[in-house]
Amino acid sequence: MLKMERPIKLMVFFYVTLFSVVTAQPWSNLTISAQFHVGVILDSSTLVGKIGQTSIAMAVEDFYMMHENYTTRLMIHGRDANSDDLQASSAALDLLQNMKTQAIIGPERSSQAVMISKIGNKTQVPVISFSATSPTLSSMHLPYFIRTTINDAAEVHAITALIKSYGWREVVPIYEDTDFGRGIIPFLADALQEIDVRIPYRSIINELSTDGQIQEELYKLQTMQTRVFVTHMTPSKGATLFLKARELGMMEQGYVWIMTNGLVNVIECFNRNVVTAMSGALGVRPYVPKTVKLENFATRWRKRFQEDNPKDEPCEVTMSAIWAYDTVNALAMAVEKVGVQSTKLEENFTSCVHLPVFSNGPQLLKAISNTKFQGLNGNFELRDGQLQYSTFEIISVVGTGIRGIGYWREKQGLSRSVDANYNKTYSTSSLDLNPVIWPGESMRVPKGWEIPVSGRKLRVGVRMNPTPEFMNVEIDPVTNAIIASGYAIDVFEEAIKRLPYAVPFEYKLYGGTNQISSQMLTCDEFVYQVYLGNYDVVIGDVTIRYNRIRYVDFSVSYTESGVGMIVPIKETVNRNTLIFLKPLTADLWLVSIVFIIYTGIAILILEPKMRASLRGPLSMHLHTIVHLSLFAYQEKLESILSKIVVIVWFCVLLVLTSSYTASLASMLTVQQIQPKITDIHDLINKGDYIGYKKGSFMEGLLQQIGFDESKMRGYYFPEEFIEALNKGSANGGVSAIVHSIPYIKLFLAKYCDSYTMVAPIYKTAGYGFAFAKGSPLVPDISHAILNITDGDDIIRIEKKWIGDKNCQNTAGSIIVDSNSLSFYSFWGLFLITGVVTTISLLTFAIMSFCKKQRKMISITSLERSPDETNDNGTLPTISQEEYQHFWPIIR
Repeated sequence: MLKMERPIKLMVFFYVTLFSVVTAQPWSNLTISAQFHVGVILDSSTLVGKIGQTSIAMAVEDFYMMHENYTTRLMIHGRDANSDDLQASSAALDLLQNMKTQAIIGPERSSQAVMISKIGNKTQVPVISFSATSPTLSSMHLPYFIRTTINDAAEVHAITALIKSYGWREVVPIYEDTDFGRGIIPFLADALQEIDVRIPYRSIINELSTDGQIQEELYKLQTMQTRVFVTHMTPSKGATLFLKARELGMMEQGYVWIMTNGLVNVIECFNRNVVTAMSGALGVRPYVPKTVKLENFATRWRKRFQEDNPKDEPCEVTMSAIWAYDTVNALAMAVEKVGVQSTKLEENFTSCVHLPVFSNGPQLLKAISNTKFQGLNGNFELRDGQLQYSTFEIISVVGTGIRGIGYWREKQGLSRSVDANYNKTYSTSSLDLNPVIWPGESMRVPKGWEIPVSGRKLRVGVRMNPTPEFMNVEIDPVTNAIIASGYAIDVFEEAIKRLPYAVPFEYKLYGGTNQISSQMLTCDEFVYQVYLGNYDVVIGDVTIRYNRIRYVDFSVSYTESGVGMIVPIKETVNRNTLIFLKPLTADLWLVSIVFIIYTGIAILILEPKMRASLRGPLSMHLHTIVHLSLFAYQEKLESILSKIVVIVWFCVLLVLTSSYTASLASMLTVQQIQPKITDIHDLINKGDYIGYKKGSFMEGLLQQIGFDESKMRGYYFPEEFIEALNKGSANGGVSAIVHSIPYIKLFLAKYCDSYTMVAPIYKTAGYGFAFAKGSPLVPDISHAILNITDGDDIIRIEKKWIGDKNCQNTAGSIIVDSNSLSFYSFWGLFLITGVVTTISLLTFAIMSFCKKQRKMISITSLERSPDETNDNGTLPTISQEEYQHFWPIIR
């Protein structure tokens, strides 16, 4: 009985529509109007179908009321697809054969549109849909298909921008297993991949799923970590999904729901229970500017929809209502341009029916595609057979209503206002959106994932390690639980504690309890267990390597980076008795001796009393010159020039002696920890053997450096390292052991008296924790590790497991040769003291010369005046007494 009511209701609806059109026009005009038959195929039982019926009826009435002079009239013929693809196709054939329709509006579903559009291609009848949004529908393959709505692929970039703005790393799409549901997924997946967001699972809802089956699927989602869901569903299934989600507690704090336009389009037509169940969800829909024309239409439409569907919930104007209304207007304008022509029958040899071919179909198709006008939707313009949208509105469901939180524009990204910041660069920041009230009425942005309450704990893979200080694994004999400890374990557990949420975990042993059998398994195999899904994370001596990041995600490194060599220390007994001469080079010794003599002579010259005390030649008093040069501070100096020379010279001596002392101490110390090998390439040239840690990437690294495989020997335990190094390369051992710096640091903490390190010989990224690809824990754990390594906690952990033994050749120090000090290092100082001394000597010489000249003038002034000359005009002679009086002054 119910099935019969639907077509009767639809037929009554369209006859009323036709009657309204006829009675609205003067009979004089109607007699000259040509009828253009249009088929409408909708599902009369669905919300979108009912919305379309009301809008189409209003559009026909309004259009011809405003265009009384048009010579063509649309004659509407309605058919009910009854939500069945085959019935929709049958309705299309009936309309084409019996009603001679020359255009079809609808159908509602994408799967129906595919079949009817193929019929339209054969009959040259345009098929215009205002609700089939699947990207699989394309005018390229179906040239007579016109979409007066959006392509679902157009909204995926708005959705991914929203996801990126809040930093979510994983998303689960929930969609129906129909053409409509599946069509968006490839485009969504590609867009998410561009922003490095994973899809760990796809939740597919069958078209015929019962409420119980939908609930069962939601139970499955609850057991997963991801809490961000993108729902792409029809209104009926979407309403059921959210009602069940609320029952299961999935609309509480921590969950994120993002709806596509398929649901957002009809939210305001759902009953209060459904809308309340959606509270906290976000949605994306095309932006339609609010105009007076739209407001007037909305008022009339609400009233008309309630009259057409008195038993349904009141409904606000939706995007489907607007698109359906504008579709009729576009078709009526195009028909007026093309006119009405008769059809002709053409035999279709692929079937038993005769399909009419609309001869004027290509012209009508072109006229519709080129039609432009200002509709309810704004600027109505088709491109590539469909409407184009570059602006989407982002809404949030709050209580029983919706509120806008922002907009997404193709070139500007996210913004709070639709017309603001047009010159702004592309934005994917949540700061450019209004605050959101999330599910559970929370204002805190969900992190996007949770450890499921009913799910398993985080599985942490560990394995036996030859160095217990780094990681030690034991099995509790009573509970059989894995007990792990060590440096790596402490860092991991400290990082877990610093997370802003609780993460329960348990250790899982890999490779068994036998140390040798466990170490025989390579680190690559250990890490690969995460990719296989056996563990959620593995920790320990896992180096961050380029070949591993292809199948796991690493946290930041928590250890020092690089690879070094463990090498024995040279003999500590020093047999060189002249080592005290090595701090200074020969040229520096020679220059120093020359300046000592030069400075001593200068002081002797500048101090006349000291010079007067000397007896004999100057060369016979070398010891006095050296003494003055080195110990002038002990003498009482009178000349200001000698004091200046001594001050500058002793500054030079201070620097020189200090440098000598430091250089000598450095030579003695360095020689005690000098490694036997300083360059790994020397081992290759000499043909020596080199050791490495078995099971690590060191074997491949040594081959990459240039070592022959026959010259490499692998070991597992530190005791084996010591034995091989003590034997040496010539006696079945090795000359050096290549290992990562963190392990060398642990090794030298015990054996630094006999061994040292040459590092780094190769750069690596250090040790990290390997998580499953796309794990949402990675950024939070990395942030926690950075907090640990930047503070005092890492020092505390190192002291606990490595100790604070004061060892001069600890890991991380690079052994270098100590070179002697040369004249080049001090030539500036010698230049200064030489210049000062020379200037002082020149000044003294000038002063002495001037003084002597003054004395000679004084003697001349004692000469007699001219009137006291002898009779022959000569000066009188000086008596012996006078000579004795003036001689000391002359001298």
